[in-house]
Amino acid sequence: MSGGPLSGVRVLDLTRLLPGPVATLHLADMGADVVKIEDHGAGDYARTLGKGPEGVSVLYRCVNRNKRGLRLDLKQPSGREAFLRLVRQADVVVESFRPGVSDRLGIGYVVLHELNPALVYCAITGYGQNGPLAAAAGHDLNYIGLAGVLDQIGVQGGAPAIPNFQIGDLLGGAMTAAMGILAALFDARRSGRGRFVDVAMSEAALAHNLFPFFALQSEGSVRERGADTLSGGDAGYSVYATADGRYLAVAPLERKFWDVFCDALEHPEWKRLHGARGPAALALRGEIAALVTRRSLAEWCALFAGLDCCVTPVLDLAEALAHPHFRARGMEVFADGVRQFAPPLKLSGWSFDVERRAPSPGEHSEEILGEAGFSDGEIAALREAAII
Repeated sequence: MSGGPLSGVRVLDLTRLLPGPVATLHLADMGADVVKIEDHGAGDYARTLGKGPEGVSVLYRCVNRNKRGLRLDLKQPSGREAFLRLVRQADVVVESFRPGVSDRLGIGYVVLHELNPALVYCAITGYGQNGPLAAAAGHDLNYIGLAGVLDQIGVQGGAPAIPNFQIGDLLGGAMTAAMGILAALFDARRSGRGRFVDVAMSEAALAHNLFPFFALQSEGSVRERGADTLSGGDAGYSVYATADGRYLAVAPLERKFWDVFCDALEHPEWKRLHGARGPAALALRGEIAALVTRRSLAEWCALFAGLDCCVTPVLDLAEALAHPHFRARGMEVFADGVRQFAPPLKLSGWSFDVERRAPSPGEHSEEILGEAGFSDGEIAALREAAII
């Protein structure tokens, strides 16, 4: 890999499924040499989660591009020793084992730090390395449920709604991990000392659960589900059904946008209700809903196309990908036989490209070990012993 801002950074990736692989995907896309290390058993079973070309899932292909593949049996002494040799030349190790597993394998932070003091070691878990739930199993729904996030998702009077966006996995396990890794890597480059990056997906969800947190302090309690300003309590920040069963996202929160919105709907008397709460907001919502349902989504889009008042259609994913704005921004690429998202950021002097398809199990084993100084004989012996 070359040309990206992380060129020259070597990452050993022991993660699987979604959170860890997406974290290292961001690093790989920006030029880091990410080595995806899998065992001889199931490996990363994301490969078989869903359909894809040649039996390899779209999920696996999309979140493991731009990485190299190495198979290594870390439960065998020779496999552990091979990994330790790789660590000496690595900048980052990322794992998503339950707390204590890496120590039992003999590849925990303390051991690796002694070998390579500048190493950044990131551990991604549901609940962190300590605390009553540290060893507990969990999934995204558990993390956001425990963090008070799920409680606030849904309509007033209804049950919590399960989001189709994995908030804990992606905000916590991926983006927070990438942030922590980059911060520690920056410091390691100037100080020569690496760090242990402890990422708990539940804590990332909790730390970003901001508006209920603000309300708890300023009002003494969290508002009922669907009643906060940004979850349904403000008629000027809501979703309204159109005549054809589609939806319009209406968000003119600021007064200047609200006034334009009211004029567009030919209801200037609504201007005085800007920011209304309680019964007044409920009544206003009913009036807006009755009006919006008289026209199709296309008609409303045509009306608001030239107006600056924060009104957009609610698109499905296929429509979003076809939208002229996302197309102009190059947010979709075709690689490895499937459609993929481009990175969610642009950097000057760098053009993103899919330089490698997602690796097959152990695809680059000889290449990676050879670069680490293993002789042909040593590599052959490891293969003969089913270590790689």
